[in-house]
Amino acid sequence: MCQNKKSHKIIQENLKRSALYGGMIKGISARYCPSFEDKIVRFPDKERHQVILEPEGLDTQEIYASGLGNSMPMDIQVQFVRSVKGLESAEIMRPAYAIEYDYVNPVQLKPTLETKMISGLFMAGQINGTSGYEEAAAQGIWSGINAACKVQKRPPFLLDRSQAYMAVMVDDLVTRGTREPYRMFTSRAEYRLMLREDNADIRLMEIGHEMGLINHDALKDVQERKKQISNEINRIKSTVIKPAKGINDYLIHQGTTPLKSGMYLDQLLKRAELDYSAVDALAKSPDNISSKVARQVETEIKYEGYIHRQLKEIEKFKNMERMKIPDSFDFNRVHGLSNELKEKLSAVMPSSLGQASRIDGITPAGLSVIMVAIKAAEKPTPEIVHQPSHDS
Repeated sequence: MCQNKKSHKIIQENLKRSALYGGMIKGISARYCPSFEDKIVRFPDKERHQVILEPEGLDTQEIYASGLGNSMPMDIQVQFVRSVKGLESAEIMRPAYAIEYDYVNPVQLKPTLETKMISGLFMAGQINGTSGYEEAAAQGIWSGINAACKVQKRPPFLLDRSQAYMAVMVDDLVTRGTREPYRMFTSRAEYRLMLREDNADIRLMEIGHEMGLINHDALKDVQERKKQISNEINRIKSTVIKPAKGINDYLIHQGTTPLKSGMYLDQLLKRAELDYSAVDALAKSPDNISSKVARQVETEIKYEGYIHRQLKEIEKFKNMERMKIPDSFDFNRVHGLSNELKEKLSAVMPSSLGQASRIDGITPAGLSVIMVAIKAAEKPTPEIVHQPSHDS
């Protein structure tokens, strides 16, 4: 379902009555969740925009019209909604509205989402400058766990950018801040090849168990699956397939080149024309391999080269993350840093050299200077021993 030229005309003629464009709201609107007025103003060349009708529940006649969000007065909303084909007789149960919210500058937060100024105060959601339900939920989990850890005097719950998308989001917020409502996109994660939905439980379930959020049976299941994946990959890599009429007939039928000499099974699986079903056909596993295990095995083998390259990048990243910066470290006393960098570093107060590297404007030379200063600060001050004079 789409709006039409009549819908657009109603909005264009009444833009001054829009809270967003009439001056009532001064803030920056959400780039990735625009109101209909935004669509009209930003994309004047588009004659139609999509509308999705979403039932609010099984026991209600209320329908959410996704794509019709606006900040127009009620009389205009009625005209606007009824101008859409199929909604000529629609009744508005609850009008659309616009909100303007303030936010805490997220660089004032620690990586745990605790405020730097008030101990024990944790922030989560739009107050940190984000937009979106998933972003808010992830921050709620993150700050809630850390609040519990603080009360229980346990180490903080911290993941890094190579472990989870929510870690990328939190690091972006507390390191770089934001000037408009922040949304989490895969493009923001430099290690997204490792942050796949199919391996989320393998990456994070053991950590969840340590935090008391995952029961033992679920943990045991994922650990068994990891073992099966490892064993199956090793079996495939050590299995040689030799040319034979039945083998080559199968390969030709799959649209791939027949064998002229022996080849390890993992090299065959890397061919674009073959998937894990080829493993079953050419050298079936003696174990009962589930579809989850098969999918992981196929992914790990097909993208092995890319995965190894990213693992090397992650190791370099972790080395920088391991170099911690003391909370009391004074960047203003570091010689060789520009005043601009001293100001940015002092505002963020990064907890590691890795976090410092992600602050806008930080150069490799600046990182080297900080590294030297950290190491110098870690050295104990030499004890001065006063020797008695010969005259005494």
